[in-house]
Amino acid sequence: MSTSDRLEINVLFSKLARLLDEKRWNDAHTVFDRDISISSPRNGEIEGLDAFVEAMRDAEKPDEFTQHVTAGLLVELDGDRATASANSVTYFFRAGEAPFRTAGLRLDCVAVRTPAGWRLRESRTTLLWLRED
Repeated sequence: MSTSDRLEINVLFSKLARLLDEKRWNDAHTVFDRDISISSPRNGEIEGLDAFVEAMRDAEKPDEFTQHVTAGLLVELDGDRATASANSVTYFFRAGEAPFRTAGLRLDCVAVRTPAGWRLRESRTTLLWLRED
């Protein structure tokens, strides 16, 4: 794997965390492939970029925020396709308050090289643990 591929996929995971935390749904195309397939404990099964954006807008709670902290990224490259996995801790909070929920997650993804750069084509989130305060 080239260093530039590894860096670009690492940045993709950082972009994903920021996209979710900042609720920048109009920028989803900078992270996901148009044919994205998503599975998550919170939103279920979602097929396609437009469906993802719609689901995230529908589920949005204006007074609830998140902070995703992702670490331990492992990437295996096979040409223009890569599998990647990472651990993530997500904090759910309200402005100025300590988190009321914390979740430990495993992210398993498939990234593909597109003309616009690497994008996630598959994203599977597994809940490992959950703490509610």
